[in-house]
Amino acid sequence: MRRIFYALILLGLLATLGAPAELALLPDHFGPWLADGPSQLQILSAKSIYEGPAIILEAGFRSIEERNFKNGNEQLGLFLYTFKDPSGAYEFYTSVIAPGMKSAGLGDESAFGEGNNGAILVGNLVVFADKFSSLKPEDLGELLPVLKAKADKTPYPPLKSYLPITWRVFGTERYALGPVGFRAAMSSLGQGAYADLAEKVGFQLGAEAILAKYQAEHGSGVLLLLEYPTPQIAEQHLHHLEEALPTAAKRSGVTVERKASLLSLVFEPTSAMHAQAIRDEVNYETEVTWNEPSHTATDPPMVVIMVKIFFFTGMFLGFATGLGIAFGGLRVIIKRLFPGKVFDRPGDIEVLQLGLSGKKIDASDMY
Repeated sequence: MRRIFYALILLGLLATLGAPAELALLPDHFGPWLADGPSQLQILSAKSIYEGPAIILEAGFRSIEERNFKNGNEQLGLFLYTFKDPSGAYEFYTSVIAPGMKSAGLGDESAFGEGNNGAILVGNLVVFADKFSSLKPEDLGELLPVLKAKADKTPYPPLKSYLPITWRVFGTERYALGPVGFRAAMSSLGQGAYADLAEKVGFQLGAEAILAKYQAEHGSGVLLLLEYPTPQIAEQHLHHLEEALPTAAKRSGVTVERKASLLSLVFEPTSAMHAQAIRDEVNYETEVTWNEPSHTATDPPMVVIMVKIFFFTGMFLGFATGLGIAFGGLRVIIKRLFPGKVFDRPGDIEVLQLGLSGKKIDASDMY
């Protein structure tokens, strides 16, 4: 107990220390805004309004940088969350946005709500802006080039691009790398009754999950996509999920469908038709690559290729025929000029004789 107490004290002290120069990513100024003091490095900051440290740790949390800026009498507080990779940053970003927010077209993803508070995703970085009334979200655009130069440029998870755009309610996107994020995502979209499916998804085998709510004119539903490393693992967990689905879910029309390595479920569908309509919008296609040589635009025309084939084949046949005639003619001439001296010399010819007659065989009689 005493060790835990001292550890908490140490974390509290670290939360108030200034960030080392090599860890500070927020600039001293951007646009008309000037920094009001050095950056502060916070570890699991108490000022965080998010789901809690569990999601942050699952997402590969590294550090939180806080810095205040001034523009005359106006103040702005920025929090910069750094993660191990863009996948973890995207999981955290989707856990802080909410329905009702709007995209500002900043960074790789952005969402701002009333009071202009919101979050911006840039690689493995997530910038959270405190409430400010006199500044538009677009004004933060001058900050982004500095952060992009320092952010991890690793691609985001492909599952992010599979989520359909049609009928999607902005702010309901939820990405999960593990069971903690999955449970939080299901609960935030009103599907807490199915949060225990986290144990059957198979995150320990490399599964990833993404959810979003869809609202059309005459139907709605919550789409869950699960991606696995191989189709075999996906097929295995399809059966696990079918067995784990509560009876109430099956009665409401929740089914599990597989397409290659991707599983899809639609919770609370208005009807089976609407559930299928949402699935049909999923942007996922399987591809088979076959590295076989083929005719390309840089190859000669087929007619030219065939002419060359016949020409060089004819040349080879003519050369072989001429060489054969030359060799045969030379042999005949030598035999005429020097009979029995070079070719077919009687002393070199051996003939097996059965002895049926008394006449001795003359080898020259054979030629």
